[in-house]
Amino acid sequence: MTYVVTDNCIQCRHTLCVDICPTDAFHVGPNFIAINPQECVDCGLCVPECPEDAILADNALDAGNQHFLALNARLAQRWPVLLERMQPLPDHALWSGRSDRLALLEDTEARA
Repeated sequence: MTYVVTDNCIQCRHTLCVDICPTDAFHVGPNFIAINPQECVDCGLCVPECPEDAILADNALDAGNQHFLALNARLAQRWPVLLERMQPLPDHALWSGRSDRLALLEDTEARA
């Protein structure tokens, strides 16, 4: 089992989960973070840290969210490891609670 970041993170990108991760499994992109399934040790410590409820166990993904497992794995290979907390995106409050954000995902390198 591994944990997966889902679309509730897109456009918010809170990073409270990073402080608690014992294996540096999180990777940062411009408007999303991803979990490397090869690094995740299935501890689940990150789940309660996410204010958007964006992190789920892979075995808890419904059929409509199964694609996030492959997406997290692919993005984790492209994006840098996130080692310390960042500020959430400036307009995160506007996106909190909204669903179906996958079309907004920026699949490029994170901006500094």
